[in-house]
Amino acid sequence: MATAKAIRERLSGNEAAATALRQINPDVVAAYPITPSTEVVHYFSQYVADGQVDTEFVAVESEHSAMSACIGAAAAGGRTGTVTSACGLALMWELLYVASGHRLPMTLNVINRALSGPININNDHSDSMGARDSGWIQLYSENNQEAYDNNFIALRIAEHKDVQLPAMVCQDGFITSHAIENIELLEDAVVKKFIGTYKPERHLIDGKPLSAGPYDTVQFYFEHQYQRARAMQDSKKVILDVFKEFGDLTGRKYGLLEEYKMEDAERAIVVLNSSAGTAKVVCDRLREKGEKVGVVKIRVYRPLPAEEIAKALSKCKAVAVMDKADSFNAFGGPVFADVRNACYELANRPHMINYIYGLGGRDVPVDNFFTVYEALSEVIKTGKTGNVYRHVGVRGV
Repeated sequence: MATAKAIRERLSGNEAAATALRQINPDVVAAYPITPSTEVVHYFSQYVADGQVDTEFVAVESEHSAMSACIGAAAAGGRTGTVTSACGLALMWELLYVASGHRLPMTLNVINRALSGPININNDHSDSMGARDSGWIQLYSENNQEAYDNNFIALRIAEHKDVQLPAMVCQDGFITSHAIENIELLEDAVVKKFIGTYKPERHLIDGKPLSAGPYDTVQFYFEHQYQRARAMQDSKKVILDVFKEFGDLTGRKYGLLEEYKMEDAERAIVVLNSSAGTAKVVCDRLREKGEKVGVVKIRVYRPLPAEEIAKALSKCKAVAVMDKADSFNAFGGPVFADVRNACYELANRPHMINYIYGLGGRDVPVDNFFTVYEALSEVIKTGKTGNVYRHVGVRGV
């Protein structure tokens, strides 16, 4: 199949997300600015002012109101989306569950930023990790190209009849959101054809009786939560189908995760978002020395690709899972818990340790990853993990 014509550009991650929203041309966008996602709102509001989209742009008084407006628009059958970061996502907390519980497809660009307190405007994953169990599909983006592509992919997944769940597209605040990179854009007509026209089976203004948001009694609540859980399970096949279709269209092949030099890896690092690029650089340098190392980058975190994670790590002797957020459970971060659980049924489980890193925008140099790979060598040598809950990049540690 011939790939679509690429338009070569140089854009920041924020402008890439805004450009994707322009090409999607949603019915409604409701948003409230917060650093470092503010640029996306600025760019998009300019598209509205210039008549480049038909979107009803709602400037609200808070992120809670933004998600409330998106829920109303989606319930009325509209294609809708918004953007936020950190405390803005936290202020949406109640409504995140409402959106997924009512099976309302929409997209949310999360420009990852540390949660207070103390207040910090720089990058880590504490915002989206806190929302990992809210019933939203979660896609993570290593670079600006992925942030752009993931917007179209997320929309197709969310609106699929077998899913009908909201989806968030995550990218690292300031690291990719404000960094300009080369990017390949799709033509507007190609995007329009790929995403199609949203035609929900039922909505509040279709002229047929429909309840949205009533009290869910004990006789029905459990069944509704079961349906939401099954939709998340069923989304995995849909995601793979959409990835294939997008790959055939653009030549950019995506999967639930990316295995980098994992064919014979004895030591591996598991990581999300932009830090995967740094991990790959260190992996390459160690490979040049003949060391059997690899990287697993998780692209889809919800639904958790547990089987694929286990398969990717099944031949490793030692694995380090990197968390740019802490669960404050005195044992490890959220990704560590999920990855370790995914590998539980393996006949020969690799030794596994966790590293908390990069919190509040702390720089993540290549030395951090050399340290982690070296620690994995020690684990293999001794046959003992020691303390599985570790930190790298902290002064004095």
